[in-house]
Amino acid sequence: MLLHRYIDHTLLNPVATVDAIKNLCTEAKEHHFYAVCVNSYYIGLAKSELMHTDINIAAVVGFPLGAMDTKAKIYEAMQSIDQGADEIDMVLNIGLLKSGYHTIVEEEIRALKKSIGNHTLKVIFENCYLTDEEKKIACRLSINAGADFIKTSTGFGSGGATHNDVILMKKEAQDYIKIKVSGGIRDLQTAKQYIDLGASRIGTSSGVTIVTSA
Repeated sequence: MLLHRYIDHTLLNPVATVDAIKNLCTEAKEHHFYAVCVNSYYIGLAKSELMHTDINIAAVVGFPLGAMDTKAKIYEAMQSIDQGADEIDMVLNIGLLKSGYHTIVEEEIRALKKSIGNHTLKVIFENCYLTDEEKKIACRLSINAGADFIKTSTGFGSGGATHNDVILMKKEAQDYIKIKVSGGIRDLQTAKQYIDLGASRIGTSSGVTIVTSA
């Protein structure tokens, strides 16, 4: 297992400085992580720091609440791609999902995917706020809309990833869509457990600790 290639090395802290983003990129190069994940403002900086590497840049969109207007999410996604992002991690509209407006949620995901073309789209559920049935519905909507990944959490909700959630998501996802696990993954054992459960990507700010433990 090439553990480092599962890692989206993440820094989304609201007080993250320019130097902290640079350090994130330096660590990503040292450990050859799959991607860095940053807020959209820092894409240009990450692009510059990661020049001449194969490390991807993931940008969060509609983060962390998911309650932005769809047009605003699309604009942020397209701007992120234009500035050098390879992947978009969007937060779905949690309130609309819970309101039963499933068609609107699916249409938003589809519109984001269409706006970024062949670039990777991950849909963040924020599972701590959803019932199991809502999680299943979110999986199906994401698959129907053509997303590439479903993702457990922003890391800013009241809870992060859980084994039960990933088992549920994997059952719904089958081979139609990949799973990114995030929220509370801070050690090697936890990361390996989620990979064994079917995760294709691990979003964490503890990537260095995880891979050096290995």
